[in-house]
Amino acid sequence: MPKIIVAIDGYSSCGKSTTAKLVARQLNYPYIDTGAMYRAVTLYFVQNHIGLTNPKEIELALSNIQISFRRHAELGRNDTYLNGLNVEDEIRKMYVSEKVSDVSAIAEVRHAMVAQQQRMGKSKGIVMDGRDIGTVVFPQAELKIFMTADPLIRAQRRQLELMEKGELVGLEEISENLRMRDHIDTHRAESPLRQAEDAIYVDNSMMTLDEQVELVVRLADEQIGLSLRRKHQ
Repeated sequence: MPKIIVAIDGYSSCGKSTTAKLVARQLNYPYIDTGAMYRAVTLYFVQNHIGLTNPKEIELALSNIQISFRRHAELGRNDTYLNGLNVEDEIRKMYVSEKVSDVSAIAEVRHAMVAQQQRMGKSKGIVMDGRDIGTVVFPQAELKIFMTADPLIRAQRRQLELMEKGELVGLEEISENLRMRDHIDTHRAESPLRQAEDAIYVDNSMMTLDEQVELVVRLADEQIGLSLRRKHQ
């Protein structure tokens, strides 16, 4: 069967990563969490006091950063590793969330991460989610989804996610963080968040997770079938 690239873009905390993971499982494709990659870079910058306006510091830091994903069999998830250390839980904390959009807006950071992401998808057969997958990383992706949800619902989902990890954060603080991240993500000069012209718009505010996954898998199957027909023409 031909392999395709499934690119899922969208706003923070709209559920795109959860959907992407389950879609990848059903398609038997690797899942690449690009947001985790930017969070890992942010964690490194915070821990090493990298100045965000110092190009030399940023360049040196990026040369010392290695990001990989490993399957956690017991928890059934892909964990993010930064220079050999499992940082999956640490990168999800609020202090990283508060800085990740600023770090992601740096051109050198985006260039380094995009190059890694493109290498990961060179042979196709992947599901990747982020902010610029369908517009910059894989503009040739066979299936592009642009996912969003009502801001309040996004904040509630984020709060529940943090509570499940033992981190209690007020809804107002989370909403403000999401507003700030949305503004930075959509207004940055380098690879801003926007819907690709050929992306399918999905507002999942009133959709269950199963419905989201079912929709994306069905669209992916249609594209795989289309690729197969083209192959035999």
